[in-house]
Amino acid sequence: MSAAQAGAGGHPSSSTRTTRSLTDIVPGGVSALAAEFIGTLILVFFAVGTAVFAGITAGVVGIALAFGFVLIALVYTIGTISGCHVNPAVTLGMVLSGRMKPLCGALYAVMQFAGGIVGALFMYWVSRSVQARLGGPFRRNSFGANGYGSNSDLHISVGGAFFVEVILTALLVIVVLGVTSGPGVKGLEGVAIGTALTVIHLAGIPLTGTSVNPARSLGPAIFATDNALSQVWLFIVAPLAGSIVAVVVHKVLRGRHEEAPEAEVEEAAVEAAEG
Repeated sequence: MSAAQAGAGGHPSSSTRTTRSLTDIVPGGVSALAAEFIGTLILVFFAVGTAVFAGITAGVVGIALAFGFVLIALVYTIGTISGCHVNPAVTLGMVLSGRMKPLCGALYAVMQFAGGIVGALFMYWVSRSVQARLGGPFRRNSFGANGYGSNSDLHISVGGAFFVEVILTALLVIVVLGVTSGPGVKGLEGVAIGTALTVIHLAGIPLTGTSVNPARSLGPAIFATDNALSQVWLFIVAPLAGSIVAVVVHKVLRGRHEEAPEAEVEEAAVEAAEG
């Protein structure tokens, strides 16, 4: 034991005990929490930033691809460090499916929300230095936040927005849980998840702006100049509800998948006995 690790009595130092206790809670320790913070920051700044600063030229397809490509890059960059959740809804799915301890999930969520807010803050700083095409300061308006009613391109109702976000989030979390469990084509998880997020945005942008991620929604809503902050509750609650739905569906599908081989063995045994 080194001097840095031990005190006068040869016991581990307080810093070592703190590091060990954190690692007991979060397998990746500080690195995993930092990865979730930075990953969510990058997702918001680059993907939501595409919608804010390049939305007119990029269009729905360009924005959807931005979200998908950024997530693919993050999966292969920080996936081995933290699992690359960058989304409280995904983290909730991991907790409910028994792959993560609740306290670890809570710490992940804190870092994700913090990263989303800082990412939006960076966008705000950029917007302060940008002049709109027609002259004058950049108008933040929704600032990439999600919304319903007058804040939706199609003026979707609050009930419709809630339903859409539950379904879209459930699809995302089902894909994440599915490609990260059991046998499958390894190495393509990031492509599958990123593709799913792209398709989800293609469907959801005209309706709600597509949240499926509470951390992605909160940050931009804080800096928006419309009433996005008063509507952000829906884009926190609905994705979490969608995650619960996804876990139920995943368990049903996995249960039937695991029962199938057993049924085949029993059937073969019966045929052998009859023969």
